Amino acid sequence: MKLHEVQQHRLRFERYLQPSSVPEALEMLAKNRGSSRLIAGGTDLLLEMARGQRPEVDTLIDVSRLEELQQIELAGDQIIIGSGVTHNEIVLTPAVVERALPLAQACWEVGSPQLRNRATVVGNLVTGSPANDTITPLRALGATLEIASTAGSRVVDLADFHHGVRQLDMADDEMVTRLQVRAMGSSERGIFVKVGLRKAQAISVIHLALVLDFRGDEVVSAAIALGSVAPTIIRAPEAEALLQGKRLDPETIAATARLVAELPRPIDDVRATAAYRSAELERMTIRALRALAAGEQATFFPRDPVTLGRRRVGQGPATVNGRSPTPPPDSNSTLLDWLRELGLTGSKEGCAEGECGACTVFLDGVAVMACLVPAGRAAGAEITTIEGLAPVDGFHPLQQAFLDQGAVQCGYCIPGFLMSGAKLLEERPAPAPAEIRVAFSGNLCRCTGYYKIISAVEEAAGG
Repeated sequence: MKLHEVQQHRLRFERYLQPSSVPEALEMLAKNRGSSRLIAGGTDLLLEMARGQRPEVDTLIDVSRLEELQQIELAGDQIIIGSGVTHNEIVLTPAVVERALPLAQACWEVGSPQLRNRATVVGNLVTGSPANDTITPLRALGATLEIASTAGSRVVDLADFHHGVRQLDMADDEMVTRLQVRAMGSSERGIFVKVGLRKAQAISVIHLALVLDFRGDEVVSAAIALGSVAPTIIRAPEAEALLQGKRLDPETIAATARLVAELPRPIDDVRATAAYRSAELERMTIRALRALAAGEQATFFPRDPVTLGRRRVGQGPATVNGRSPTPPPDSNSTLLDWLRELGLTGSKEGCAEGECGACTVFLDGVAVMACLVPAGRAAGAEITTIEGLAPVDGFHPLQQAFLDQGAVQCGYCIPGFLMSGAKLLEERPAPAPAEIRVAFSGNLCRCTGYYKIISAVEEAAGG
């Protein structure tokens, strides 16, 4: 039987390397210059490779285990973020939420809980798309990047890092080791706003970030960054200048929004027309300025975000459902492919793009999409699949609730829902309805059976 073109997409590379330090990673980059890529989350890179869009890459250098890249530190008026820090780790860090709220809000808008558990903020920057959410708040907050190679390190202003779509001020033997972000002061307020085609798993149609400094009710300075309206993230200097020395009254807000909307000449594409983008940009700016004027910039940011686990670094040999697997991980496949080759066929491939969640498993304590994790990452990791969710002689409470509620339909998506739901109940023994929806935002049921699935979680929680 001939496979469809999409079904034939598989990773194509020769070597998978796991350095034990940043200097070793840099040596590997230099040795394999031009044919290697660093991977920490890899949620963009692996998909591009599977689609054949990175034919030059034959070596992956996995730095996701390097603890020196996973630090978040508040140092005076600067926030230091290692290049291995994930989006979920940002939203869980009080110092970032308090002193760099727009960045935390943008991280919360990325993908789904499973993707936020793997995808890194620096990876978002290096992908180099103007639709990537975190770049606008980082531009508004004046971020800089530390970039290293075997020849030494240098600091680059984020404003100078992107020259166009996927065009970076970074050589192929360099790596970003950390971000330095200005922490907002007590007189500053900031906000991130995004428009997508759905509430989760959505690429931005438009996004923007605003950071204003106030003296009483008067704006002292303003930074406005716009995304997905030009080849790179752009600032709005005329609008920023207009705000200085003004109060955020209706007239000032309206005039600023008009200036912001007039600045870019957005493109028509599959997500929106240029006319829609311009009109929506004006409305978004009005909403954002009104929220800042009222001090309501954090209204919709969760106080205790659902992340489906907390990452930990596995120690010792790889284990799958508590047992050491044989054979060892195949570095030229995905984690999902390798698990299924082990005979663990409960995890399904529904999309191979991190969209449907049917392949959700636990990797070192967090829920991830197994189709977007290289199999080599399993070395030394603790992995749980649907087969290991329940006791040997019974059901997990959520599995029993699925049966009681009739939540099982065609069954294809159910393993992923059970894994996400079980991790949610571990994190939130009595989740609110909104928290259940967040937990399942990365899982699709094509039979449209969400009501029964949500009821099963409520029953398992004792609701």
